[in-house]
Amino acid sequence: MAAVLTLPSTPGLVPRAGRSGRSVGARRPHPTRVARSHRTAAVYRRRRFVAAALGLGIVVAAGQASAALGGSSLAPAERRPQVTSVVVEPGDTLWSIADEVAPNADPRQVVDALVEARGTAQLLPGETITWLGE
Repeated sequence: MAAVLTLPSTPGLVPRAGRSGRSVGARRPHPTRVARSHRTAAVYRRRRFVAAALGLGIVVAAGQASAALGGSSLAPAERRPQVTSVVVEPGDTLWSIADEVAPNADPRQVVDALVEARGTAQLLPGETITWLGE
C-alpha cells in the first residue's frame, strides 16, 4: 500500500534547507568515488617511494658510519706476526735457536737478525729470546 501526498504549489515558498545547506531530500551525486580510488593509489605509490628512499638513506648512512669507525665485517683479516719465545738451555747456539724460531727461513738471516737485535752473539742459559715471525 502506498500513499501519495501532493502539496499545493504556493509562490514565495522556498524549500527548507538541512544542515549541509542543500534542500532536504536531495541526494548529492558521488563522482568522487572513482577519483578517490585513483587518489588513494597515487598516495600509496608516493608513500612507498618515500619509505624506500628513507630506507636506502638509512642503509647508506649506516655504511658510512661503519666505514668512518673503521669496522667492517667484509674487511680482510690482518696478518699478525707469529710470536715465538725460546728459553735458552745450556748447549744452545744461535743456529739451533734460529732453526727453532723460523724453521722455513734461511738460518743465516735469522742468526744475523738475532745478533743485531740483541747486540751480542753470546747466549746465557735461562735467557728468553722472542722472535716475531711472519
